[in-house]
Amino acid sequence: MEVGDIDKRHIYSDAELDRAEDDAIESLKAHCQQPIPDPDRWLEEEAHHNILLTSVDYVLNWARRSSLWPVNFGLACCAFEMIATAASRFDISRFGMEIFRASPRQADLMIVAGTLTWKMAPQLRRIYDQMAEPKWVLAMGSCAISGGTFAQSYSVVPGVNRIVPVDVYVPGCPPRPEALLYGIRMLHHKISKRSIVAKSR
Repeated sequence: MEVGDIDKRHIYSDAELDRAEDDAIESLKAHCQQPIPDPDRWLEEEAHHNILLTSVDYVLNWARRSSLWPVNFGLACCAFEMIATAASRFDISRFGMEIFRASPRQADLMIVAGTLTWKMAPQLRRIYDQMAEPKWVLAMGSCAISGGTFAQSYSVVPGVNRIVPVDVYVPGCPPRPEALLYGIRMLHHKISKRSIVAKSR
């Protein structure tokens, strides 16, 4: 192919190139008078994945029911079932309750397991008063609920609710560990309904 045989259709003069460039620029300017919106749809998706809208009541109640620490208050034979509930077979630690506290100042749940006598009642009340608010009481077994077979005895309190307010009753003589776990789940449900806002009466 000779140099003179080059197709003349693809050769432009400088003026034509400048005109074509001007046309392209003017066309671009005509279409770009408004700013293009920022590609922030990812931000909306991030918000949906990483932001949780809830109430203060829900968060506080979730934290309280997920970390109940019982005070060690076994009085009679029901205490053996309470101890079995804390062992590996029934695994009370699933509910964040594996630490039975020796000090009432570190506990928020009192499990009264067994027969309460009038001689022991002042100590039970003292320990209850030393617990920090909010606090709950679970009466475990027939003797704790109503005195059981000893209800008519001169020395037995006919129900723990005579001494402290009771939130959950777990009947039985003695109740099995599964019954205690069910009572704890009922207490969790009760805690989840609490509100930090004081209702007007």
